[in-house]
Amino acid sequence: MARITIRIDDDLLDRLSRRARRVGVTVSELVRPALEHAADSRAGYVFTSQDEILAGVLQTMSIVAAAVRKRSPETLEQGMADARALLHEKGLLAPGEQP
Repeated sequence: MARITIRIDDDLLDRLSRRARRVGVTVSELVRPALEHAADSRAGYVFTSQDEILAGVLQTMSIVAAAVRKRSPETLEQGMADARALLHEKGLLAPGEQP
């Protein structure tokens, strides 16, 4: 089995260690499912420290889309199709979702 090294702060390690002891597993056994979930492209969203930035970008893009929709529904439709194609290219669409 492969090994990885990650850096975490002491408080997080203490909390993980306490939680692992409470449920009777090692820290590795405790975090392995979270790593498997993060690596599974079919899994749901994995929260990161960038969520606040993402929320701001989504709000801004929603405002822009509303403004474009009001002026030109055709332009909005083409922009959404282009966005789906880019998301598909990057592997960011859910399985079965078409660009």
